[in-house]
Order: sequence, then structure tokens, then C-alpha cells
Amino acid sequence: MNEFDFHPLIEVAVLFAGIFATMMPALDWLNGKAPEVLGANPSPAVFYWGAGGLSSVLDNAPTYLGFLSALHGVAGAQDVPGLLATHGHCVLAISVGAVFFGAATYIGNGPNFMVKAIADQQQIRTPSFPGFVLKYTVPFLLPALAAIWLLFFRS
Repeated sequence: MNEFDFHPLIEVAVLFAGIFATMMPALDWLNGKAPEVLGANPSPAVFYWGAGGLSSVLDNAPTYLGFLSALHGVAGAQDVPGLLATHGHCVLAISVGAVFFGAATYIGNGPNFMVKAIADQQQIRTPSFPGFVLKYTVPFLLPALAAIWLLFFRS
């Protein structure tokens, strides 16, 4: 019999609601301090590895918004079309990094976290957090992410 309940969904929803509710001050800070933190003209590689690294331990949506806000601060652009016109390669690096690196851990994106929570609730054996990273991320995902960097975002 399927003993599904909504506890894992509620757990994920509360976690992500907390992230989104508290990120506005961080986005404002990133927009204002980005040139000091990232330099005057950071390369797409900075955005790829930065957004990717953060996305592996935080959901990709707030990571994307954070790095897009930082790029706004560096570029001085007022809107996304202006940003795409002048720094399209950096926007692409943020997008690819935030999405692809999300698969690196259980907490890298919502579906990973929800599947892990449901499996744990059903007492289905899953790798531990470090076990997942060592068994799947390092040998399989990391080489693919490095190849993407070499092909598209290396400065």
C-alpha cells in the first residue's frame, strides 16, 4: 500500500519559502557591491563557476537571481534586455551554471531534495549527502561541467 503523505512536500515548500523570503536584502547588496566583490569586468567563467558552485548547495532559482543581480551591478544595466545586449555571454554562463550544477547535490534543486525526502520517508535506501557527491557528482558530473567550461566559458 502506498503510504504517501504531504510531509516531504511541506518540508521542501517551507525551506524554499524561507529562502525566497529572505533573499531580497542579499539581492540589493549584490547589486550595489558587485563591482567591489567581482571586479570591474569579470569573465563569464566567474559567473559560471560562481553561480554553479552556489547552485550546488542552494536552489538554482535564488542562485540565478543573485548572480543576475550581481551582473546588473557590474554592468550598470537597468533591465534584462540591456544586460543581454551588452553581457549576453555572462547571462548564459549564469544560466548554465545555475541549472547544471544543481544536479550536484540533493539540495541543489527542489526535485532532488523532494525525491530524497520521499525516499527517506518510505525507508528506501539512498546514498548519504557525501556519498551522493562522491559516487555520482565527482566521477560523472564534474568532468561534464569542466568540459562545458572549457568549450564555452573559459576566458
